[in-house]
Amino acid sequence: MYKQTVPLILASKSPRRQELLQAMGLKFNVLFKDVEESYPEYLSPAEIACYIAEKKALAFSDEGQESLVITADTIVAYDGEIMGKPANADSARRMLGRLSGTVHQVYTGVSLVHKTRLQTFYDMTEVWFREITPEEIDHYINNYNPFDKAGSYGIQDWLGFIAVEKITGSYTNVMGLPTEKLYSALSNF
Repeated sequence: MYKQTVPLILASKSPRRQELLQAMGLKFNVLFKDVEESYPEYLSPAEIACYIAEKKALAFSDEGQESLVITADTIVAYDGEIMGKPANADSARRMLGRLSGTVHQVYTGVSLVHKTRLQTFYDMTEVWFREITPEEIDHYINNYNPFDKAGSYGIQDWLGFIAVEKITGSYTNVMGLPTEKLYSALSNF
């Protein structure tokens, strides 16, 4: 069983990650630094998620933090294409149109950093979307916030409720933080 012995910092603006840590019963503060999220083109989707999570973590490693810092990055991959956060409604419309009626993968890389120790892991979940209509896509874009979500959707909101037929893997991973793997990593860190 994980016993929290050092203060935790969640280095993320994501309200979903904050909700998940709260639901896990963890006490933490939120502190984040802007980190440029570029990556080498030759990396696989899993490597990209881990690479960016580590970049975020390393922004904290030189401060001699007494806290254990948790960082994460989530990406959606479909047919060799990485789908990040959409820049605008047209970008969201294109992404959701591509995902309609397909299976895609969601990868979340997570890094834990405490003083000089760094540990990184990832999780992958496959998500099956039914065919969604252009009207449903427009409704979602106009009434929800796809702009802060990889792949332009949240599994925990309207589109997830009406479009996701099934998943293989962790539901919380698709939300942006694979809680079961995080709990295990914290227990063994």
